[in-house]
Amino acid sequence: MTSKHVIATTHTGSLKNRFARRFLRSLLKVKRSDRLGTGTGTGFQSNEEIRKRNAQRIKTAAYRSMACVVGPRKNWSRALLFKLRYRARIQGAGLRKRCLVSKKKRVLRKENKVQVISREPSRADNLRKLVPGGDSMDICSLLDETAHYIKCLATQVTVMESIADLYSE
Repeated sequence: MTSKHVIATTHTGSLKNRFARRFLRSLLKVKRSDRLGTGTGTGFQSNEEIRKRNAQRIKTAAYRSMACVVGPRKNWSRALLFKLRYRARIQGAGLRKRCLVSKKKRVLRKENKVQVISREPSRADNLRKLVPGGDSMDICSLLDETAHYIKCLATQVTVMESIADLYSE
């Protein structure tokens, strides 16, 4: 006679289960911080602003959970963790993110004009833009990292769908 608990714990080392555990812990942290009133900002916020902020926090929690589960062995997870840590450092220091982004956009626009004149981006260049950390990879490692990244994103979607089904019941 097998119980649900035994079936659920037979493959605890799989990527899906490790991600689910870490993501649920992250969601609990988001829920606790909302309940305690941290991160609500100053003044009054509309329901739309709160919903957008919570959606961004859940998205960040999902990416961070997946990158932590994969660990430093993949370039995309290292690049994603670096980006998330950098973003948290900027927000924690109280710097204005808008100013930094607008300066980057101006610089990128100037570079893009030069790139458009010189050549059209190849499929590999487009792929490098999609995979975190892909701009510093050769084509073989880029394809390997892309395959792994797609697998992890698919796992992330299935876990998040199953969690959503649990909460909707």
